[in-house]
Amino acid sequence: MASRTKVKRIEPSFGGASTGDELSVSAEDRVVRPAKQKSRSAGKGAKGRGGRASRLRGGLFGWFGKAVYWSLVLGLWGGIAAAGLVVFYAARMPSATTWEVPDRAPNVKIVAVDGMLIANRGANGGEAVGLHEMSPFIPMAVVAIEDRRFYDHFGVDPIGLARAFVQNVLEGRVAQGGSTLTQQLAKNLFLKPERTIERKVQEVMLALWLERQHSKEEILELYLNRVYFGSGSYGVEAASRRFFGVSARNVTLSQAAVLAGLLKAPSRLSPARDPEAAEERAQVVLAAMRDQGAIADTDLASAMSAPAARAAAYWTGSENYVADRVMDEVPDLIGEVGSDIIVETTVDQTLQHFAELSIRTLIDQNGAKNRVSQGALVSIDNSGAIRAMVGGHDYAKSQFDRASEARRQPGSAFKPFVFQAALEQGARPDSTRNDAPVAIGKWRPENYEGKYYGRVTLTDALAKSLNSVAAQLARDAGVDRVIEVAHRMGINSKLDRNASIALGTSDVTPLELTAAYVPYANGGFKADLHFIRRITNPAGEVLYEFKPKNTPRVVRPDIVGMMNAMMMRTVEAGTAKRAAFGWPAAGKTGTTQNARDAWFVGYTANLTTGVWFGNDDGQPMKNATGGSLATIAWHDFMAAAHEGLPPVPLPGVEFYRAQPKLDAIIGASAQKAVPLQAIEPAGFQRDEAENPATGAVRRPAVGVGESTASSKSILSIILGN
Repeated sequence: MASRTKVKRIEPSFGGASTGDELSVSAEDRVVRPAKQKSRSAGKGAKGRGGRASRLRGGLFGWFGKAVYWSLVLGLWGGIAAAGLVVFYAARMPSATTWEVPDRAPNVKIVAVDGMLIANRGANGGEAVGLHEMSPFIPMAVVAIEDRRFYDHFGVDPIGLARAFVQNVLEGRVAQGGSTLTQQLAKNLFLKPERTIERKVQEVMLALWLERQHSKEEILELYLNRVYFGSGSYGVEAASRRFFGVSARNVTLSQAAVLAGLLKAPSRLSPARDPEAAEERAQVVLAAMRDQGAIADTDLASAMSAPAARAAAYWTGSENYVADRVMDEVPDLIGEVGSDIIVETTVDQTLQHFAELSIRTLIDQNGAKNRVSQGALVSIDNSGAIRAMVGGHDYAKSQFDRASEARRQPGSAFKPFVFQAALEQGARPDSTRNDAPVAIGKWRPENYEGKYYGRVTLTDALAKSLNSVAAQLARDAGVDRVIEVAHRMGINSKLDRNASIALGTSDVTPLELTAAYVPYANGGFKADLHFIRRITNPAGEVLYEFKPKNTPRVVRPDIVGMMNAMMMRTVEAGTAKRAAFGWPAAGKTGTTQNARDAWFVGYTANLTTGVWFGNDDGQPMKNATGGSLATIAWHDFMAAAHEGLPPVPLPGVEFYRAQPKLDAIIGASAQKAVPLQAIEPAGFQRDEAENPATGAVRRPAVGVGESTASSKSILSIILGN
């Protein structure tokens, strides 16, 4: 067998002895050649100084370069992401061709009979005011503090954004906002108050669209008429009237600064909440206006010296009870309110002031002593127009309208309808009844403090408010008859069919009870109640106008005369003596069990006024009756309302008082009262000649200082005077 020859394996080597077959790399082949060897001493110095400096420079510039690099990369990707978000959120928005500025919520301007403003109601609470109409200080102040570059940017202000960003970083908090007025308007018009990226992107896009579609002046006008100024005030007109009691047309420089200052924090800076904070912010606004050349130094000094604006915590005026009632009635008259309207009411602002003063003063002075917290007053003229209405002690504390909504027992103030039912069935004011304890079934009514007077006339019984006699009359006339009379006169509430109705145990509102007394004042015609005379739009187009109805005569003239003579006695010498003020007046007091309600409803030939005092929770008052608080308030109001006017007699009183002479002339038999039911049904009107709508005998539509004198003319003719 042949022997194998052993072959030696050759391995590659680096750095050893060179052979032709070896794989090796020389120094010349390297990309970076090594530095030449230095002496040991020189090497140490380089290593100690240059080496450290080289590493420091390399590390610093290396880190900076990486930071710049990655910043550019991240910025690029961030821009791509932002663009993607914009595209994404833009795709979620409706097409720009469908965008339009939404209609401003309509305003309801409510004015008194003389044109004076009562209130503005609606979503904005103020009418729209053109930029050229409002005080020039308002737009100047708002632009100065909210968007100084408003007239220079295109809807979004990059400079303003950068400035706000720097300021916020320096202060470590959100000290400035970067939104322009156009962006704020876009947010208010189109978007919900959400703090999201989507909403911000949409805000910017809408702002750009607004700037393309509208001029700067139009954008600013839209903004000022819709922005929220706090305390329930939307728009500059509502805010001006809310805080200063003037129109935006008449706002001063200092007031404009307050308004502009509110935009930063409407609730916190409201003059109604913190007048000092509002004034401090206003001075910042004034300084900004001066710095931008909008006002001079003299203007600044003058405005800063003005006192801080002070506003009531809420609308406190009692006229707001009227405004609330009007807002309830408007939809029934013209349907849904789709644009600004002007509502002309029947309310007299002077009388409204007197009414509020009479209620508020008495409660402020006697509330604690008499344990009374609320009051209400309604005053109606002979046509049925409400001239004044107070629904409570203080509208700011309670907006519940006790005049038209609260149902309370009227007590003895209901008795006139009982006595009228008796007269219509043949009784006369001088008819007598025995005032003594009486039992009607299981019911035993008692007089006030248990006093009884024996044989008394109906006139004295009504003047002294004797429960025993009223119960007897209701029993004799019949409960159904009493209810029919009350409803015929103007009571709308359901009345309980029981004997105690004679003492006013069924609930009624002050408004309907007062209205039911109006036929006594106007000669026998039912009151055609109304608050609203006319509704127009700003252009003057009439949308609604009150037209008197064909109201029926509900009381015969002779019954009117007898009732007025009887109730005049109540004021002259009965429970309402404190009501007398120099005019011929009549009425009836009422006090319910345990003094839970105190009433007086009285009238002259011009006005019928009802007053109520009590507590919302029905708690008894202390030493408060219809003959005390209620008559005092009535007196104060009516005396002021009739000041300087010549007295006018009540209808039919002179005719009734001349009855004995007439009996002698004509014969007593011709003057006997005929039961109304026998010849005329409930709610009757005799013929067209007497119907107030036909003009022969007109329904009196009089206000303060006016009256009818038909009863006097008839008497003069009969007596030959």
